[in-house]
Amino acid sequence: MPRWFNTAGPCRPDRNYMLPALRRLPELRALIDQEGYFVVHAPRQVGKTTALRSLAQELTDEGRYVAVHLSMEMGNPFPQDVGTAELAVLQEWRSEAHHQLPAELQPPPFPDAPAGSRISAALTVWAESAPRPLVVFLDEVDALRDETLLSVLRQLRSGYPRRPQNFPSSMALIGLRDVRDYKVASDDRDHLGTASPFNIKVRSLTLRNFTADEVAELYAQHTAETGQRFEPEALALAFESTQGQPWLVNSLAKVAVEELVIDRTQPIRREDVERARSVLIARRETHLDSLTERLREPRVRAILEPVLAGTFAGGGDTYQDDLQYTRDLGLCAPDDPVRVANPIYQEMIARVLAGNAEPKVVVAPRSFVLPDGRLDFTRMLEEFAAFWREHGEVLAAGMTYHEVAPQLVLMAFLHRVINGGGQVDREYGVGRGRIDLLVRWPYQEGGQRRLQRHALELKVWREGEKDPLEKGLAQLDEYLTRLGLDEGVLVIFDRRTEAGGTESRTRFEQARSPSGRQVTVLRA
Repeated sequence: MPRWFNTAGPCRPDRNYMLPALRRLPELRALIDQEGYFVVHAPRQVGKTTALRSLAQELTDEGRYVAVHLSMEMGNPFPQDVGTAELAVLQEWRSEAHHQLPAELQPPPFPDAPAGSRISAALTVWAESAPRPLVVFLDEVDALRDETLLSVLRQLRSGYPRRPQNFPSSMALIGLRDVRDYKVASDDRDHLGTASPFNIKVRSLTLRNFTADEVAELYAQHTAETGQRFEPEALALAFESTQGQPWLVNSLAKVAVEELVIDRTQPIRREDVERARSVLIARRETHLDSLTERLREPRVRAILEPVLAGTFAGGGDTYQDDLQYTRDLGLCAPDDPVRVANPIYQEMIARVLAGNAEPKVVVAPRSFVLPDGRLDFTRMLEEFAAFWREHGEVLAAGMTYHEVAPQLVLMAFLHRVINGGGQVDREYGVGRGRIDLLVRWPYQEGGQRRLQRHALELKVWREGEKDPLEKGLAQLDEYLTRLGLDEGVLVIFDRRTEAGGTESRTRFEQARSPSGRQVTVLRA
């Protein structure tokens, strides 16, 4: 049976292209041998379940342990009813053990214990009857909430000193978050804010993304089986667009080889990966949709809003916790500087936040395409200025992320005009109060593919600040130098009360950058 790129559920080596599941968690075996209890947390669909199921199978097959991967998700509907949640979880455990373990390693009947002690009692009799040390990987632990979550964590902590003869020798809690961010209702918070009541953990591990070499290695499996190769530029763009996020890596390739270039004699080119990226963003698949649902959470907004505006400077009582939370969700990159995790997420976030503005853009995108196929960029800027005069203030006022609202309106306009014909790349100047945009528009000239490029820098003039024109020209100059362009556009959104209405303040000016480049300044 031919294999394919997997985007739903755990990978199976006989059916899916996949990398060695445990390569990204090299510490696990040592922790298990040391009878450790630990946490594995990472964003959705990065390979947690695949890795831990694979390890459980390996450990059992080697004959040293009875290892099993179990889910806690069935307890989710019962956050306050501990006993009912326990019964639902234990019923699911028995079914999972039946599928994962040979008959001689199956658990014994679970005892009829009082509510609030059933998980502990089940693990105790299982560990006592197992012919080898019992290793348990508990997935979806953070699906539990409130009283049920606290009860389960306390039962695990209570049984911990009895290991390995009378309780699992080693255990992993697996989920999106570290223990401190597990959901629990209280008077003043909605998460634990501490590792207690699971302070027995020895490590908290996370699953890193693929490296560029690993993306190439994964895609090479498709080439080996079908003969269809990925050109070097396509591989580079796939990694650049995803930063190695496993679901995105697989999804880009799946769209490219199954929908866009189904002829296996034809290679996957850079433009095919660009089209695949546009398809993913337009569809808002479940993985992407679940992430964007988080954008309205106060903890997420506290980090992302200044990141998107280019004003992020850190600080605040909850800064470190909120930043770690957005990183655990996968929305922000795991290292500094603080930034959105990858360009696909950047595009998705901008589109979702500007979603109310884009339907207001009624101009026809094709009206900006010149007879020779080039983009009439000057006219597009003029049309945006007219659009801003009519709708800008109202649309910006209605956006959740107020600090970056004007920039989002402009990006919504560009999405509508450019989408389908070109690409808008964005960079957020963390701590520098800027957003850089690059409009790329392909066209044909003399039978050759050409690429039109236009750079824009977006600045905001806020109350109590001086005119950002001088600083903006210098920053745009740096951006143009990096791109190798001779001219650019500086957009200054004036949000001061004394600036007057949009009709009077929206205008074009001409300026020169410090190195003498021509700059069109749009004040809005």
